[in-house]
Amino acid sequence: MNRPEPPAVPEPGAAASAEPTAPAQAGPKASARQRFRQWRGRRPFVGGALLTFGGVEILVTMKAPLGVILHIGMQGLAGYLLPSLMIVCGLLILFNPAQRLFYSITAVLLSLGTWVTSNIGGFMVGLLCGLIGSSMAFGWLPDQEPRRTRRQRREESRSAAEALLPKGAGEPA
Repeated sequence: MNRPEPPAVPEPGAAASAEPTAPAQAGPKASARQRFRQWRGRRPFVGGALLTFGGVEILVTMKAPLGVILHIGMQGLAGYLLPSLMIVCGLLILFNPAQRLFYSITAVLLSLGTWVTSNIGGFMVGLLCGLIGSSMAFGWLPDQEPRRTRRQRREESRSAAEALLPKGAGEPA
């Protein structure tokens, strides 16, 4: 059996690089999980997924078959049409994030319309998922800097304060 080689250990006297490691680029050698994480990071993924889930949940809660719905008329057809369009908007938000504002506004209106047409919006679960998902997609901003943790901010302020003090000023005599 072939054993994987252990990671290279730096020499004891060698200085570690002060530069932070760059995030892995999605290339031919990147794992599928890495590529998916990078794809997910460039779009309002959670908002689109919630919106799609809300539409699917509303469609699942519909009881009547399509033949009966067509005999009922436009109100019954809207019960299938609105959640189907919610699913389409959710998928478009995922695969075309440049137009997320239009899709999310449309999805809010569709979600609110399901209150009347589809079992109180899929018994409120689909309605709430659609509203929350489309709101998250509307509020998503591309290319944001990663958020710094409280610990990182504290360490930066300490290092800045130490840089301002003269050498040996804080030590007792």
